[in-house]
Amino acid sequence: MTLPVPDWLKEMVSRNKAALRSVPALNAQQALERGALHTVCHAAKCPNRGECFSCGDATFMVLGDRCTRGCRFCAVSREKPLAPDATEPQRLARAVQSWQIRYAVLTMPTRDDLPDGGAAHFARVIEAIHATSPHVRIEPLISDLRGNTQALHTVLKARPDVLAHNIETVESLYPFVRVGADYSRTLTLLENSKKLAPGIFTKSGFMVGLGETDAQVRVLMHDLRAVGVDLLTIGQYLAPSANHYPVASYPLPEQYKVWEEYAFSIGFKAVASGPLVRSSYRAGALYQKACLQSVGEKICTDKV
Repeated sequence: MTLPVPDWLKEMVSRNKAALRSVPALNAQQALERGALHTVCHAAKCPNRGECFSCGDATFMVLGDRCTRGCRFCAVSREKPLAPDATEPQRLARAVQSWQIRYAVLTMPTRDDLPDGGAAHFARVIEAIHATSPHVRIEPLISDLRGNTQALHTVLKARPDVLAHNIETVESLYPFVRVGADYSRTLTLLENSKKLAPGIFTKSGFMVGLGETDAQVRVLMHDLRAVGVDLLTIGQYLAPSANHYPVASYPLPEQYKVWEEYAFSIGFKAVASGPLVRSSYRAGALYQKACLQSVGEKICTDKV
């Protein structure tokens, strides 16, 4: 039986969809089409894409829009991926420059078909943006790279400002929701990022409404803090279709505030928590909040 979406959430989604008809949003869409670029905004059917496109922001999807895994919560297509496009780094760098973006979020589908998970190509994209727009801050939201530490090092050597990787859900739900992923592997990747590049923020995010308990949510947050994660996002799971994992609950907006306060109490530097929050939502603003909490640390220095 499908759990009905509450009216208050329908209204929130409706307001954001209306923004897709704005002139800035239409211009953004045309620019994406001209550059033959993919965004996770469309691939994952993000409910915030109208709001973000209206601001001229988007989260670019590197290495195509086909994933080698089949997580039951995700709308990204599971098909045989195409080979990496050698022209993509420059095309994406030009798009970032022409949009005058100050904070670029780059994500990727899982590419288990590539020996390094696509890390070298991803690094080339970051380097291309640095070359054309040295003032732009960059946040790569990467896959687990199958636990390949050398591949992670390749991404970090490209000097991003934040290394993001989503844990997505509590440990007990992994066998049902995250096919091919591993809870411990995700934590290890985030921990290794801190070891390899302690001056780079780490970030993770998870969904609620999949059947987790409040106690499990708190354990999850503690697990992320134990490996040094700095930035956190929490949002409502919305099933992309009837064939995806079913929604088990719709926590009220007040509950997100409770989780946010708890996250701050255990040491997260910046938290975005709300029904329509997604991992890249207002990413630049979240980064700035973390910087304000990092006074005295060798981090968040001004770009050249």
